[in-house]
Amino acid sequence: MNTPPSDPFYIDWIDTQKSLQPDAIAFIDLYGGREFSWQQLDARVTRLANGLTQCGVKFGDRVAYVGLNTTDIIDMLYACMRIRAIYVPLNFRLTAQELSYIIGDASPTVLFFDTDFTAVVEVVAENVAIPHVIATQGNGHDGAYELLIQHSPETPIAQPPANGDTQTMIMYSSGTTGHPKGVIYTQRMLVASALNIQQSSLLTTDSTLLNVMPMFHIGGLQFVLMSVYSGITTIMMRAFDPGAVLDCINDVNLGVTNLGGVPAMWAAMSAHPACETTDFSRIRTAGTGAESVPRPMLEEWMSRGITLQEVYGMTETAGVICMAQISDLPQYLGWAGKALPYCQFKVMASDTQEATRGEVGEVWMHGATVTPGYWQQPEATKEAICDGWLKSGDIGRMDVDGRLSIEDRSKDMYISGGENVYPAEVESVLMRHPAIAEVAVIGVAHERWGEVGCAIAATHPEQTVSHHELIALCEDTLAKYKWPTTLQIIDALPRNSTGKVQKFVLRQQFAKVSK
Repeated sequence: MNTPPSDPFYIDWIDTQKSLQPDAIAFIDLYGGREFSWQQLDARVTRLANGLTQCGVKFGDRVAYVGLNTTDIIDMLYACMRIRAIYVPLNFRLTAQELSYIIGDASPTVLFFDTDFTAVVEVVAENVAIPHVIATQGNGHDGAYELLIQHSPETPIAQPPANGDTQTMIMYSSGTTGHPKGVIYTQRMLVASALNIQQSSLLTTDSTLLNVMPMFHIGGLQFVLMSVYSGITTIMMRAFDPGAVLDCINDVNLGVTNLGGVPAMWAAMSAHPACETTDFSRIRTAGTGAESVPRPMLEEWMSRGITLQEVYGMTETAGVICMAQISDLPQYLGWAGKALPYCQFKVMASDTQEATRGEVGEVWMHGATVTPGYWQQPEATKEAICDGWLKSGDIGRMDVDGRLSIEDRSKDMYISGGENVYPAEVESVLMRHPAIAEVAVIGVAHERWGEVGCAIAATHPEQTVSHHELIALCEDTLAKYKWPTTLQIIDALPRNSTGKVQKFVLRQQFAKVSK
């Protein structure tokens, strides 16, 4: 059924598994109570590819989705790949205003949406022209999405030529200037991303992946890419719930062997009463990352027989580029590990001078997993990529054996519950308050979320502002995880000789654990 590949980095992932193991279970959808063999999944992908074509989707057109996890996402991604359309996963936590900007930038021909987000999508559809807006319940029940699949032919579709440089996805990453940027993904990036973590994940033919992370993040998607490419079973959870995850791990019939989660997820499972009676003996690989991982957490899980393998990567690198090896633990607890096969990194003391081993500098990356650039933003691409090397903005050091330790993240960004928060975006909203003369937002430690926002403001003479008033500004424009949880009032923000705010001074003054 397939056009012969014109590049070794192009294959039809689903069709390949259908040919190799048609009756093996590909996906189990816990929310919908559904499971699909590779042959059944291939039929759905074929029908959806035809349905998208009937909606007018052509080579290079965008197809977006906003909603919770569902195996429908797999249909969408691989149907797009078959017709050479570009899949755009959207963060369901964003407000209608934030989504309107992204959807306006991506200009999708089709927007699929989870019916749980109907109210938000209705507002978006009033703000942005979208040719086709199609609802899915995410559980296989009759609805617009399922009807589109059922009424579309299962006839194999003619596939345009593709190669490793064919664009397959745009994943939006929060921007330091207040607007998110669309990170371009190619076919080569997706293949390299899947292959990069295979060996470290200790895969065998009977491996089973439990996905609990949102699929609009590369952190959630990368492990699913690996499972599809490798032909192992994936169990899809609609959203993270610590008790439900522990139940799945404990279920011998499901046989979960691999899973990953941000530190906040592992902390929630550790605090759940069922954790003490859960059998973790079948778990081979347990990944964690996206934010700093406290050493006590690593040690606590190790006492349960779970070796949490720290990872490091970015949206721009199609996910994980290094992953702590089990053989390095516990000796190198807290290190992100050595470079994985399809991405190199180096630590730069300056834009022209590489740091010596053990010296701190900026982490740069290069390889098949690295994005060619940002969607419709050539200047941002030029700023981020130097001679093929992506500048991460993260501060790290490398030991003599090539292990990477991340010492600090991008200068101002902080991570709350696994979500990147860029203060410039929040600050621009807070500055709308008439009493505020200047404001800075920093991340401060939090027992549950890792970090949360602290707003530090100076007001105009004889004017006041409350935390409640700031939250009222944020409610309609920013996702809740971006809202500052505390407010500090000072006379003036500290600045250097060139007028730039010295946020490191604010961190020293206001850094404390928020509960």
